[in-house]
Amino acid sequence: MGGCLSYLFLPKQGSEGDGGAGSTAMPGHDMSSVAKLKGETPFGTSSGRRMTFGYESGFHEVYRVGKELGRGQFGVTYRCQDKDSGAHYAVKTITKRSLVSADSVEDTKREVAILKRLSGHDNIVSLRGAYEDDNNIDIVMEECRGGELFDKIIAKGHYAEKDAAVLVKQMLRVVAECHLNGVIHRDLKPENFLFIDDSDDSRIKAIDFGLSEFFLPGTKFTDVVGSAYYVAPEVLKRSYGPGADVWSIGVIMYILLSGQPPFWGPTESSIFNEILRFKLNLKKAPWPQISDSAKDIMLKMLTFDPRGRITAAQALSHPWVKGEEALDVPLDVSVINNMKEFSSYSRFKKIAIKKLAQTLTEEEIRDLKDQFRRIDKDNSGTITHQELVESVRHMRTNSDGIQVISDGEVEGMLQGIDSDGNGEIDMSEFVVASLRLSQLLRRDKTAWREKTKQAFDKLDTNGDGFIDVEELRGEVLGSPGRSMEEEDVEAQVLDMLKEADRDGNGKIDYGEFCELLRSRSLREGSRKKGKEAR
Repeated sequence: MGGCLSYLFLPKQGSEGDGGAGSTAMPGHDMSSVAKLKGETPFGTSSGRRMTFGYESGFHEVYRVGKELGRGQFGVTYRCQDKDSGAHYAVKTITKRSLVSADSVEDTKREVAILKRLSGHDNIVSLRGAYEDDNNIDIVMEECRGGELFDKIIAKGHYAEKDAAVLVKQMLRVVAECHLNGVIHRDLKPENFLFIDDSDDSRIKAIDFGLSEFFLPGTKFTDVVGSAYYVAPEVLKRSYGPGADVWSIGVIMYILLSGQPPFWGPTESSIFNEILRFKLNLKKAPWPQISDSAKDIMLKMLTFDPRGRITAAQALSHPWVKGEEALDVPLDVSVINNMKEFSSYSRFKKIAIKKLAQTLTEEEIRDLKDQFRRIDKDNSGTITHQELVESVRHMRTNSDGIQVISDGEVEGMLQGIDSDGNGEIDMSEFVVASLRLSQLLRRDKTAWREKTKQAFDKLDTNGDGFIDVEELRGEVLGSPGRSMEEEDVEAQVLDMLKEADRDGNGKIDYGEFCELLRSRSLREGSRKKGKEAR
């Protein structure tokens, strides 16, 4: 067990959901230890006023309360038994007197709402029901009796790759499901994954959604929350989104394989400094003996810049995670967002991205092909309007029931992606529309330059180093499924030239081409007049 000695000295970072000491909102890099905050009394006092949440009453009529399982800052978790069926569950009892602020009330409501939304997933603890009376709130959940993943790591020292892959796959499925449903967990750590039972092949389930939040595409959070060893660098910089959850799974994977945390320090401040320094040492044991495939997926999750970090659904397509299984890959919410954004791009930017997509290897688009097959339910080789509608149904409403993607936007996505005008999206159209430009750019700058140059050369057919009017005209006339009048062709060519020709010399050089690819929109691209984006 020598490989885990360092990890043995890690203070256990408790979970609120299972009754342990909770993770804490962290006010800054130099704050005092979370351990000191665990027993802190919530600010303020209860007035004893009646507080209602709209939950049903009669908990004690349905359940018999048993032994205490754990105790946290705001609640105590007990084992309980259904009086009719005899089935056992866990109940988290929160005293209303402890909810002394508007924030604590909203936090409790949100945790129940998130559990309701996510219940039913194989790797997320299911909500049985929420009850209240004058004094307490009782949140009844399924009971997981196999113990914490944290304790299994301590007992084993570290996991063999095959066993670690099984666990990482389940954790990634949790993250993908959360993100698809507009939920960011914000406190993923081994203590917050429980085994269902004591069997060797027991599934794990995610618990404790006390720090979780609903989010919409593009949402940035600024509060520093979570558990120190697992927090992403962008969280410390106070500007982060769902990618922070993927970082946490990368940290857990590192610990599973080595028995040690990737970023170590005696205090939270020193841990944060190590995270921001981002110096991973994969040369010392056991890393030389760990497969390249395992290190590849781990480093893609531990990418410092979240814009270049892999998504959870992407990671589920990685060979190390999939193993030999034909895994049913969950829908990647970022793919739908990319398709929505692509459909609004200008004609020339779509052409430029298409040429870039043609430079990618099969390995580089493997996850996108998995996503295509996920949406193409009838395996016809094309995505129909109905299949696109079905694929975004989880994203259609936010936590308040407001539509995030309207029917009109779904139709606009299809029309904006369907380049040949046949009313459906084929594999090549899908790959182009769902391409992750930010990941390509930020993960490997050298590869980005090579691929963008190859894409540029596909348009620069005479090889003179410029894309001119004749080459643009040839591209427009060569588009499948579009018959156009001569004046329409000329108008499109002039629009394309005007969009990308920053210096006004009547042709487009490589730098202008790259800047077009990097601009987030036509409007932004037209504003930039600076250095070439290379």
